[in-house]
Amino acid sequence: MMNDRRIWIGITVVVVAIGILWAIRYANTGGVNRNATQAPVVGTAQQGQKAPEFAAATNKGYFDLAKATKPVFLEVFATWCPHCQRETAIIDKLYAQYKDRVDFVAVSGHQTGMDGQTPSSPQDVLNYVQRFNAQYPVAYDGSLDVAHKYLQGGFPTLAVIDRGKTITYLSSGETTYAELNDAIKSAL
Repeated sequence: MMNDRRIWIGITVVVVAIGILWAIRYANTGGVNRNATQAPVVGTAQQGQKAPEFAAATNKGYFDLAKATKPVFLEVFATWCPHCQRETAIIDKLYAQYKDRVDFVAVSGHQTGMDGQTPSSPQDVLNYVQRFNAQYPVAYDGSLDVAHKYLQGGFPTLAVIDRGKTITYLSSGETTYAELNDAIKSAL
């Protein structure tokens, strides 16, 4: 009986210690879970290099990087990805602030739909836009061309491309408003 009690006390101590370590790790990220949902590919894009060209039909018109005259904010996302879903509010805030000076485009990068089981489709992407109130241009890429060029091993992958078509920022995972705001400012 005494040994059972010691075992339970030991288990409780271990669980509490793990919880404290997790809380410290989470607090040190500024409250943002920098973990990204694992992506199926790693693209060829590299920070400091020329941005791979792409074009996409978005819900707000056609976007072509080759014709862009402003810096570009790119998100490669998956509709089922919880990190991408939460990042939408941050991108909306950035879009409201910079939409006149920066081209924004989010492109789907996975073949699985928002429910995690059915195939991704243009309708799936439109449902994502509505459900998470994405104000910025969003595109469906059935060929995953943009993902094969830009994904960095996790969703969302976020890139900032300057007027000269050089990638000045490239990262994956949830990212704070402050970090993305700084990345955009440096490309202006």
